Amino acid sequence: MANQGNLAEVQEHPNIDSYVSFFTKGGKDVFANAYNFQEAEMAKQFNMYPYYQVIDRNEAATCVIEGRETIMLGSNNYLGLTIHPEVRQAAIKAIAEHGPSLTGSRILNGTHRLHLELEEQLAGFLGKESCLVFTTGYQANLGFLSAFLKKGTMLAMDKGDHASIYDGARLGKGETVGFAHNNPADLDRVLSAVPDDIGKMVMVDGVFSMEGDVVDLPQIQKVAQKYQARLVVDDAHGIGVMGPGGRGTVSHFNLNDKVDIIIGTFSKTLASIGGFVAGEAKVIDFIKHFGRPMVFSASLPPASAAAALKALEILKREPERVGRVNANAHYLRENLLSRGFNLGHSQTPIMPIIVGDEIITLTLWRELLNEGIYVNSVLYPAVPREMSLLRMSVTSEHTREQLDKVVAALVKLKNKHRW
Repeated sequence: MANQGNLAEVQEHPNIDSYVSFFTKGGKDVFANAYNFQEAEMAKQFNMYPYYQVIDRNEAATCVIEGRETIMLGSNNYLGLTIHPEVRQAAIKAIAEHGPSLTGSRILNGTHRLHLELEEQLAGFLGKESCLVFTTGYQANLGFLSAFLKKGTMLAMDKGDHASIYDGARLGKGETVGFAHNNPADLDRVLSAVPDDIGKMVMVDGVFSMEGDVVDLPQIQKVAQKYQARLVVDDAHGIGVMGPGGRGTVSHFNLNDKVDIIIGTFSKTLASIGGFVAGEAKVIDFIKHFGRPMVFSASLPPASAAAALKALEILKREPERVGRVNANAHYLRENLLSRGFNLGHSQTPIMPIIVGDEIITLTLWRELLNEGIYVNSVLYPAVPREMSLLRMSVTSEHTREQLDKVVAALVKLKNKHRW
């Protein structure tokens, strides 16, 4: 097993450590990396810098960039609930009644009745005994892992898991080992080498955020059960997209009683900011007292909790939104596949268009933006070399006319650049 402080065995797709080392050179001055970092400025000079794009207004299916209406295919606003008037009004009411912040951690003075109501509603929605709300989805993974990944325990994680799981593994004091992406046989190999007296956890994304593929949860669960390992699913991109009524990947596979912990976020489907951990009441109570972000971070503002609570209410009331986002995803995916685009293993509203060459990828990003279409460009070291891609995500609010415009623009650019 690899020591979690290094995570060397976990690496398949480079993460933030390799990102920093790729762009920096070091030196005696601790600020030398900053002074030597030139790549971003060079990209800006060529008008090909794709990050920190200022968005003046985001209206789910569209946004306004530099005063121009643009089709938005770069957000995770899957059900378009950020623009729902009831969600916005709930946030306005909460800030008027309770102010912008609670100025303290949950464990001390930062727990509000809106937190408790949201936790109760989420637990019921997901079919779990209890739930705990964090200030961000990132913190939810850190909070869970800092509480349970202790000496004498081992985490087996999919190499395609989100960066917050990598960082949570570093925060914990146990061992961490990776298994090949979405590969139950490799998970079996990893767990078979772990001594019986070591406590074991398996942690996977439900929907993988970069490629849009779905975890093989039935087989992963069988392997975890074989080795008596606790099973944790980060379903940040599955809630609202997968399963009956958008209840997520665990519900999609009807494995609610086989998955110990479900972790999620409000920053996608639930139109807010924040995250949660759902599971057995005793487990959740332990995280309340030993999850470091829960103890040492200011709590979720009331307005954010109110927005997420209202978004969850609308999701339960209007499950047809889940059908719409998946219908739109199917429509766009089939149109692109029929025209020869490489979408990897996407099965969800997340669609990577694999380009390969970095310069072409940046050129396509810029030319699509010039056409009034916003997508995300993803380059090495966020993905392996020669695997640069354009990441798109569809919402329930996109029209077929908008999606047809996207297809036409991509076909034109594909022919122009011959990639």
